Amino acid sequence: MKPFDRPWTLPAALALLLVAGGLLGQATGGRPSLGVAIVAVLEVVALLTRSRHLSLAMMPTPPANPLQHDRFMTRSLRLASSLHDLRTAAGSLPDAVVLLDNEQRVRWFNHAAESLLGLRRPHDRGAVLSDKLQGSTLAEWLDGETHEPLNDLAAPGKPDSHLNVTLLPFGRAQRLLLARDISHLTRLEQIRRDFVANVSHELRTPLTVIHGYLELLDPEDVPELAPVLGEMRAQSKRMGQIVEDLLTLSRLETQDHISDERVPMAALLATLRREAEALSQGRHRIVLESTAEADLLGSPKDLHSALSNLVSNAVRYTPSGGAITIRWRREAGGAVYEVADTGYGIPSSHLVRLTERFYRVSSSRSRESGGTGLGLSIVKHVLNLHQARLTIESAPGVGSTFACHFGRDRLLDPATGGGEEI
Repeated sequence: MKPFDRPWTLPAALALLLVAGGLLGQATGGRPSLGVAIVAVLEVVALLTRSRHLSLAMMPTPPANPLQHDRFMTRSLRLASSLHDLRTAAGSLPDAVVLLDNEQRVRWFNHAAESLLGLRRPHDRGAVLSDKLQGSTLAEWLDGETHEPLNDLAAPGKPDSHLNVTLLPFGRAQRLLLARDISHLTRLEQIRRDFVANVSHELRTPLTVIHGYLELLDPEDVPELAPVLGEMRAQSKRMGQIVEDLLTLSRLETQDHISDERVPMAALLATLRREAEALSQGRHRIVLESTAEADLLGSPKDLHSALSNLVSNAVRYTPSGGAITIRWRREAGGAVYEVADTGYGIPSSHLVRLTERFYRVSSSRSRESGGTGLGLSIVKHVLNLHQARLTIESAPGVGSTFACHFGRDRLLDPATGGGEEI
């Protein structure tokens, strides 16, 4: 059968070229005009590649000149051959590609969509995709109002595989579904987590022994070694804190839910203030402002760890004489916990990377302050488990404000003991 006899040639070309358009768009700065231009070209190509019957019945009258007629037919056949090659290439893509109309009916899909999404030829063509995937997370996502990219999603066709799914709009309310198998990345991430957890656990015992022996050595017995013993104790304590933070982070990364309890914010805020004052030792002015009149629903231990991390960071990176303000207030859609300081401040180029493990704006300053480089990463994971988010505002020489935004469904009325949401 020749390419002109295949009614699915055009959808295949559309799918492949849209994928190529997206990739090229990323390579050229994400300009949407490139994808639009590809679709426009395909509209012209479509006039020449409907089918043999349509091309013979509706094709413009060939030029009378035999030479022009031959060139016209040669170009038409070349276009048909190119579309056939595109269809073959799209079918061979390792990522699932599904072309949907404005009602989310399947117009075309490649071979990877059969294995990853469980689609079957030919009876799944024309079916509503969410109906075919009914009962899966992907079907709920398709039926939802927003279609933000999904990551680490179980593949409907291969439950042991994980997908990254994107839905791209094009044309007249049409959609292109792209699903990439990221199972190997998921496995590598799990290996990394297990390695970190195992190494951290094994380091805990020898560090405890070293720290214990250092505590037995009295600097007064060997005055000439007093500075050395003091530094060894400080570094041993810091290494122990790094191990504990790594174990905490490893636990948070493997959790997908928490046991919700009432967290009395008045008591927690008072504890955070006392901890800040103890760490500051009178070098800063500590202010507490609480106007939210709401408790939180979540994990008391994890929330204390995250909120305390922000306070201790503010104390460490604020020079003596500065001010640190802890706020708990309402905002549209929920409440926000803020820690504002008048410290050194952070250049804007560093803000997007602050929650990465061991990322430091200034290595020397972090070593002097005794930080582990894991605190903000722990904060981010704790907030994710509470469906909350972290925002950071900072400017060099002005100070920083770290804010934890909690949704309304995480707020409880402190006047009631039954856990009513407010």
